[in-house]
Amino acid sequence: MAFQLSSTAFQPDGNIPKKFTCDGPDVSPALRWDEPPVGTQSLALIMDDPDAPVGTWVHWVLFNLPADAGQLAENIAKERELPNGTRQGTNDFRKIGYGGPCPPPGPAHRYFFKLYALDTKLDLRPGATKADLERAMRGHIRGQAELLGRYQRGR
Repeated sequence: MAFQLSSTAFQPDGNIPKKFTCDGPDVSPALRWDEPPVGTQSLALIMDDPDAPVGTWVHWVLFNLPADAGQLAENIAKERELPNGTRQGTNDFRKIGYGGPCPPPGPAHRYFFKLYALDTKLDLRPGATKADLERAMRGHIRGQAELLGRYQRGR
């Protein structure tokens, strides 16, 4: 069975509820996944929006999540390092942690949650960017799971 990512907050390719956006409390949705590939030492997550007017907009960068975690609870603290050793990076809002969907009025945007199974823990400092994380992950990805959500603001 393939490595899969899901959320109790929305269905795959479904609408992300306002609660998880800048139009609500802007908390991160709960995520869960099945068993990562054998040999996984840590997990990393990138959430981004390829439909943003300025190009792909990064909403969340998270890495060194323990391989056996199995889930992320709703409303992860926007701290540089979590008690379990997970580190969070800087999003394109120039903040640490999750920054929810906040598109301009118009058509729905797509939000990709990409979970990477890695064969190592990364030697990256909290606050790393998506580009830093992608460089550090190169050659270490054992598997990837993806979840797509959509969000549209009124016109």
